[in-house]
Amino acid sequence: MQGGSLGVSLPCPLRRTVAASFLEAADRSAADPQRRLVAGISGAGGSGKSALLDLAEERYRDAGIGVVRGPAALETGFGETELDGARRAVLVDDAHLLDDAALARIHSILEDRSDDVIVSYRGWPRSPALERLAAVLEQRHPPVVLGPLGTDDLARYLGAALGDPVPAATLELVADLTGGMPWLVQRVTAGLQREPGGTGSAPEVPRGVMDQLGYDLDGVDTALRELLLAMAVGFVPPRQVPPGLAAAGTPVDTLLARGRAGGMLLPDGRLAPLIRRALLAATPAYRVRELQHSLVDLLTDGELRSWEVARGLARDGLQHPRVAAALVAAADAELPDAPEAAAVLYEEAGAAGADGLSTAARRAQAAAASGDLDGACRILDHLLAQEEAPDIARAADVAASVWAQRGMLARGADVYRWLGEGRAGSSAALAAVTMIGSGDREGAEKMLGGTAQDGSPTVRAVSVALMGRGVHTSLGPAPAQALPGLIRASDMMTASGQTLPLPDLPAALAALAALSSGELELAESVLDAALAGGQGGPVARPRLLLLRAWTALQRDLPGEARSFAAEAVSGPGTLVPRDEFFLTALEVALARRTGDVPALVGAWQRAREGILRVSIDLYLLLPLGELLVAGARLRDAARLEFPLAEAWALLERLGHPPLWSVPLHWAAVQAALLSDRPQDLAPHAAALVRSAGRYPLAAVLATGGRVWISVLAGRFEVSAVENAARGLAAAGYTWDGSRLAGQAASRADDRKDMARLMACARDLHPAPDTAAMPSSRPAAGATRPAAPGPGPGAAAGSDGSGLSAREREVARLVLEGRTYREIGQAIFISPRTAEHHIARIRRRLGVTTRADLLDQLRVALARAEKGPGGA
Repeated sequence: MQGGSLGVSLPCPLRRTVAASFLEAADRSAADPQRRLVAGISGAGGSGKSALLDLAEERYRDAGIGVVRGPAALETGFGETELDGARRAVLVDDAHLLDDAALARIHSILEDRSDDVIVSYRGWPRSPALERLAAVLEQRHPPVVLGPLGTDDLARYLGAALGDPVPAATLELVADLTGGMPWLVQRVTAGLQREPGGTGSAPEVPRGVMDQLGYDLDGVDTALRELLLAMAVGFVPPRQVPPGLAAAGTPVDTLLARGRAGGMLLPDGRLAPLIRRALLAATPAYRVRELQHSLVDLLTDGELRSWEVARGLARDGLQHPRVAAALVAAADAELPDAPEAAAVLYEEAGAAGADGLSTAARRAQAAAASGDLDGACRILDHLLAQEEAPDIARAADVAASVWAQRGMLARGADVYRWLGEGRAGSSAALAAVTMIGSGDREGAEKMLGGTAQDGSPTVRAVSVALMGRGVHTSLGPAPAQALPGLIRASDMMTASGQTLPLPDLPAALAALAALSSGELELAESVLDAALAGGQGGPVARPRLLLLRAWTALQRDLPGEARSFAAEAVSGPGTLVPRDEFFLTALEVALARRTGDVPALVGAWQRAREGILRVSIDLYLLLPLGELLVAGARLRDAARLEFPLAEAWALLERLGHPPLWSVPLHWAAVQAALLSDRPQDLAPHAAALVRSAGRYPLAAVLATGGRVWISVLAGRFEVSAVENAARGLAAAGYTWDGSRLAGQAASRADDRKDMARLMACARDLHPAPDTAAMPSSRPAAGATRPAAPGPGPGAAAGSDGSGLSAREREVARLVLEGRTYREIGQAIFISPRTAEHHIARIRRRLGVTTRADLLDQLRVALARAEKGPGGA
């Protein structure tokens, strides 16, 4: 069967190192009459034994040594040949087919003559005479064992036949289907030579190869073909054998040995995938189905799940209730930990006949947890339209999770209201988180208090319950009490290792609460633990990374923030709308804090679009506050009028909880200060003062706001400014604290006071590198124009720019279009000092007009980047 069908002209592939070592031994023997080569070549059918003998024969003939080959030569007797008395090489192929007399003649040649003797044989059948011969051959030379090709040998053979380089997809296809069996590799390669189109990006085995292989398999004796077909269907002999084959009389072990020796089974006993495919294609469908049903009847439920036989049966088109049930059970087991694998198993269960409606909620969960929100929505739309939808609480959880990720948490709350507390069961805590987030405190309290929790107190159940209670506690007058419960919820969820449908991750809620209350170290530790433990699975990682970036932002670590943000967008797929909104707000915040006006404008434009894609909820107030301040900075805050109205209405419905409302009030204070609109400041300052008595953060912010107003009015005490600035920094508002001190310094009359406040500002916020920093994503923000090369007249300095380090800082800010006042605020100097720096730069560069100044600054900074002597 492995012979020259299809007119194959390609040489049989060989394992290079094995063949090379043997041929070197043959060359040495041919060159030295005192060296006698006696060896055996062992391998399955089609492994290249005859091809190796052909190469050895060629070497001997080239050396002038006569060759006697084949059993016919043995039968004539060497004493009667014309070569009698001369040295020769005796090459015997397929010795396993010889009778005892022929094998005895080979023995006599070994004992009586000095001829080189090379004998090839399969591993089965092994008669006693062949066993004795093989033992003698192995004493003379280590056996030459031929087997499947490795990746290097396969790539080398394909490259020689098809041309280098071989596409990776083609190499993978041939390796997977043939298992490296040389005769199958030869067949497929010859087919690909005739049909080159099969080597593209999605290669296929040519149809002619499959047809010929199927034809050849029809010629295999009945018992062996039945065994091979049973293995193709999924039987694992000798443990599992079709009833008809078991009664046929030929021992299964014998058939397996024949199949392995014939090269149709891989060395480990598995059926070569290409042969499996050819057998199934060449066998009538009814016969395949008969064997499939026999296999299912033979297997226990546990065997169906454990050996993946059910998956193979489903892929091959069998519909059977036991197969479907086994696949559903396997999918259920994978769902909490490996949702992508579960999604595939549910699909295969459907192909095997599983009821699609009964698994719909679980399929939707698997799709959502794999990042396929659209697929989850399609499944849920059909399920929730049914009058008696099964697994309805799970379906509600998935729907609410999908709505939350889409930035429409209120729609998730609608789902839970439709579900009702009577059917919510263990989902009541998730319903409470969703309802509180959308402003429905009363509905949340009904969910938490109306129905007893269902199910056992698992780690997952405890985590969900703690999350619901923690979010509810965050609405009270002592919001600090919410953090312990939320942190424990996060720890328990990470410990469970499960991927569940949630409106938000416990780690995310704990981090938001910590960030909103100024507990930056707590936020950082919770997020780091969740990231290390893989909370929520890969699909949830961007959410955690963005919050980790926000934590770094509030700690005044812009480089670290950008690094986390870049990692968040580096994975496959795109961010969900909620996370995209967080990212755009983060980019706005980074650009504003680093004074990068072009990047700020670009990020603001993206944020304006992003905010249209989400509906503001409690868990989006942090980025909304940042956008409010940036909008005031850009004189474009009117665009936020509607989302801000949504936010204030939501907080009103929740009773203005300090934890969530105070940061937004502070952002509104900052926006009013930037806009020079004192009338907008009063209500938010009053809100901070009202909360100050019961919420320490509110007291810090109220003090900061009061001192800021006194600074703008030009009536302030230096010590009060210092205390307020340091208080803001301690509460997680480092950037604001440094700005307060910097603005006070620019308005101080006494130079000692100015220096003292400048020192405070620099202490809180060391001047960052004002060169353009890499964006968190490739197209984020406008890029700076490339600096032109240095021109004549540029002064030379230690770095080639002619400017001091401070003057280079000022120069970059001038190129950004900053005013004296803005330059002073950016690097904590007074406006007058900034003016002096610019005048000195003008004199040093010898320019008089602003246009010349800008040109020469670009040249100077370009030189500084290239270093001394840069061209």
